[in-house]
Amino acid sequence: MSSIETLIVPRTSDLGGGLEVRRALPSAQRRTVGPFVFLDEMGPALFDPGAGVDVRPHPHIGLSTVTYLYEGAMMHRDSAGHVQEIRPGELNWMTAGRGIVHSERTPPPQRDAGQRLWGLQLWVGLPSRHEETDPGFVHYGLDAQPLIEGEGVQARVVAGSIFGQTSAVRTLSPLFFGDIVLQPGATVVVPAEHEERAAYLSSGVVEVDGQSHQPGQLLVFAAGKPVEIKARETARFAILGGEPLDGPRFVWWNFVSSSKDRIEQAKLDWERSRFNQVVPGDETEYIPLPPPRQ
Repeated sequence: MSSIETLIVPRTSDLGGGLEVRRALPSAQRRTVGPFVFLDEMGPALFDPGAGVDVRPHPHIGLSTVTYLYEGAMMHRDSAGHVQEIRPGELNWMTAGRGIVHSERTPPPQRDAGQRLWGLQLWVGLPSRHEETDPGFVHYGLDAQPLIEGEGVQARVVAGSIFGQTSAVRTLSPLFFGDIVLQPGATVVVPAEHEERAAYLSSGVVEVDGQSHQPGQLLVFAAGKPVEIKARETARFAILGGEPLDGPRFVWWNFVSSSKDRIEQAKLDWERSRFNQVVPGDETEYIPLPPPRQ
């Protein structure tokens, strides 16, 4: 029996300026892994001096956004007044709840000098009882994340619990998210304690059940047994998963909800400026509601 239940090769989008994004979740093969409803890898991209990323203010409901960088820096601002630069290995965890607006842009020093940017953006669906919670934002440094090292393995427990370690990051449902670096020939075993598990490979080549896998693949593991991942060369990948959400979630644009009617309400609220739209320090632009899909 194969350890891999589903193999997902993300679709790639060019956002301009040399930045490519690979979307692994949601996909036609799999909508969620545990409570994770969205996974993008951005970059790696090299920006010349004067260039950078400009994700204009936009709304969210019903989820927590998770920004985790491998390289570079980004500046977060939101309508609750939070302003936070994020750097590699740190964690920005924003809970939208009933609604929040935020932007992410290249900080001025990195825009002036140029930078290489690479990282992950994930969304965690909220349990139904928390979907309308007050919005919030917490930034976590490296000291919040246990680091496990030895025998060619560096495993950082970014959020949740795995490998007998628990991150200080506060979550609203049982989950795990880890950052793994393996040296050639080293192995890590993803335990079977969580019902749904996956690994997203960002660099290097790994082997599972004797089969090799390349960067830009999401390996969704079958439930119920440990999975050994072996590096054929230096490799970096994220592991993620946890308990499934308490029912299906609908995803439209930046909105996630257990209710289609709630998403329709969020569309109207954004279109008619009924969100708390103003992001202090980033007041002059916003992303308009996309047109209806044909």
